[in-house]
Amino acid sequence: MEFQSPRNTVRRTIKNSMKLRSEYPHSLQLYSVPPSETIGLQELEDWAVERLKVLRAIERVNLSKNARFSDDWKTALKNDLQKQNLNSWYQLSSSIKDDKMDEIISKTRQKDHVSHFLMRLAYCRTEEYRRWFIAQETDLFRFRFSMESSEDIRAFMKENKMNFLPIPEEEKKKILTKLIHAAQFNANKVDAVEYYKVPFTEALDLVRHRKVYLQAGFAYIPSEDLVSIITAMFRSHLSLAMALTMRSLPELEDDHRIRRLLNDFDKRYTGQDFNSLQNKSSGAAVTPEMIDGLSKQSFPLCMRHLHETLRSTHHLKHGGRMQYGLFVKGIGLSLEHSLKFWREEFSKNMDMDKFEKQYAYNIRHNYGKEGKRINYAPQSCIKIISASVGPGENHGCPFRHFDAAVLRQKMTMNRVPQPAIQEIVDLVTRHHYQIACQRYFEATHNTEIDSGIHHPNQYFIESQKILNGEVKEKIKGANKISTVPCKAWRPPAMMMAMATNVLRRITDTQENRKAMTGPQKR
Repeated sequence: MEFQSPRNTVRRTIKNSMKLRSEYPHSLQLYSVPPSETIGLQELEDWAVERLKVLRAIERVNLSKNARFSDDWKTALKNDLQKQNLNSWYQLSSSIKDDKMDEIISKTRQKDHVSHFLMRLAYCRTEEYRRWFIAQETDLFRFRFSMESSEDIRAFMKENKMNFLPIPEEEKKKILTKLIHAAQFNANKVDAVEYYKVPFTEALDLVRHRKVYLQAGFAYIPSEDLVSIITAMFRSHLSLAMALTMRSLPELEDDHRIRRLLNDFDKRYTGQDFNSLQNKSSGAAVTPEMIDGLSKQSFPLCMRHLHETLRSTHHLKHGGRMQYGLFVKGIGLSLEHSLKFWREEFSKNMDMDKFEKQYAYNIRHNYGKEGKRINYAPQSCIKIISASVGPGENHGCPFRHFDAAVLRQKMTMNRVPQPAIQEIVDLVTRHHYQIACQRYFEATHNTEIDSGIHHPNQYFIESQKILNGEVKEKIKGANKISTVPCKAWRPPAMMMAMATNVLRRITDTQENRKAMTGPQKR
């Protein structure tokens, strides 16, 4: 048996920390070299899931009304990541010279590096996945770049052989007037800003928007616009890397561990688990008698459609029973109440014996009382969106599987304002199904939801919190929709009398004019 002294353990820890610092000297990376460390599978999976959460947060913020990369956009992204305890994903640079802090940051940079390559493997399979991954990664890079100091940016460019050097002061003075006109700065600001001289082909985005001065094939770029060029280089580098990764994917998938880890990774749910969740908003369990009212108030469109179909046809096919049955289980419907709910509805089309023999088993199976006795969790939005829906089936996501005309009709029946309907349909055409569901929630509740919609049961809980007064509404405007029928409004007697007098005066005036002018000829 071998014993290791504490001194040897400390030496090994210091050696590993120094190695990490040398491998990851900067918070920004072009991810040119694949990782070579030995890391456990569970740790790999945890890192990849964290990065997936970050990229999905960027997608949500991009679809908000904040201009991309503005101060409001950055604040919204930081707040979203903080709510998920993911601050470390943008706090990769440290101005504090502290050994312990340097060790933590170096470990985080390693996690960033390794998880990026894992996500490459997961998202290189199709053109749609590659396009989504490249877009979110590029925005993440630009977000981090905006928080770097000038010294760190110079070190990053030097490390990656980006030979962008500031122009001398003499050259700047010669073209000072032209720089002022090109950048629309005042002279004092131009003097304080460093300018870089680069081939114009590397600054096409800035040239397109006429933000730079061109001379002899070179573009003169202020330091604050240098991010546009470096981000374009990052995007080009990543696009090529994704194509190469796709070619080598068959060899990598020979390893069953990698294949298991990356299988359907893009469909992985990264939110809260709503398994057997009681209705915490109301503080009581849900009964079958409550479901009709709750469906009109707090059900997402997918579950409301299933409930209305069940009530009208008294039957749902297997996919619909699974999706809807697990949802009502998640909002607090017990096994006994669930059996009663389904039995009462199905018995309108069949006898009790047929229900007990063909359908009761599946209900008990969802609650973990039959078969493998697994307590199944309600289906997430990603699983519902990716489901295949055949003819005559009613499960799936309405924003994904409904025809545009049917979706418009459904939202109109649910009293969604026309401007909101148009916005939702536009999001659907761009394949932003969860964001469309979020806009539907905001339109039907007259409030904003910053966290987005990731799960039907989350939709239900957020709705109940608003209806029960646990969360203050963030008013969106005049798009409020009442989910509960209201009593007819009648004007007070004084207002009725005033309106009668006005009408009487108008009538008298019209009669006097006719008497003065006489009958008019046609």
